[in-house]
Amino acid sequence: QVQLVESGGGLVQAGGSLRLSCAASGNMFRINTMGWYRQAPGEQRDLVATISSGGRKIYSDSVKGRFTISRDNGKNTVYLQMNSLKPEDTAVYYCSADEVDDDDDVLADYWGQGTQVTVSS
Repeated sequence: QVQLVESGGGLVQAGGSLRLSCAASGNMFRINTMGWYRQAPGEQRDLVATISSGGRKIYSDSVKGRFTISRDNGKNTVYLQMNSLKPEDTAVYYCSADEVDDDDDVLADYWGQGTQVTVSS
């Protein structure tokens, strides 16, 4: 079983910055893609950014140029640096991770408990 523990959320004024962290721990085969999703009240959960173990990154259009995803493979940790935050970035942010086998077939998807990010205007 893999656990994802997130940290770094909080309250910030518009234009400010926050850095989220998510560490995967437990018995795992290998973690490939890690990422961040967010869900605002009454909305569906949407992709923010993902990063593969090889460093390939994908961003949603709404955060390109403002957010940067990175990871430390040795620590199974993913980070999200969020700059120039806007009130519309307010949401619960969830970390995700895919456990894969030697053929890169997904064995399981894991989610963190979520961390609140609130951006005031």
